[in-house]
Amino acid sequence: MQRNERLTWCGVALSGAVTVIIGAYAAHGLGARVSEELVHATETGVRYQAWHTLAIMAVLIGQRLFGLKGWGWVAGFWALGIVGFSGSLYAMAMAGLNLGVVTPIGGLLLIIGWLSLALVALRSA
Repeated sequence: MQRNERLTWCGVALSGAVTVIIGAYAAHGLGARVSEELVHATETGVRYQAWHTLAIMAVLIGQRLFGLKGWGWVAGFWALGIVGFSGSLYAMAMAGLNLGVVTPIGGLLLIIGWLSLALVALRSA
């Protein structure tokens, strides 16, 4: 396994751990500190982070098994999207920061990741 791939797997593992930690906090402690709306926003961030963490894992496995070229772009867009989308929701709920403008940019990066995956698939055929 190449260094870049190992680092990506480490990032995926950390993202999975953060997903569980923040999800547990949202379920068991956050409601005492913030509004129900912010708890719901945090849960949305956790859900999107979890799905995209799993998607990055699938792309890594696909790269290994099928030699997908361009997987780094896909994983990169998704990773940035997780930080922008989910991270901004977490920051709003837990730190009181107003990063609402960042959230749609993160969502756009997630979408670009999916469209990049389509291009990777078409070019690999």
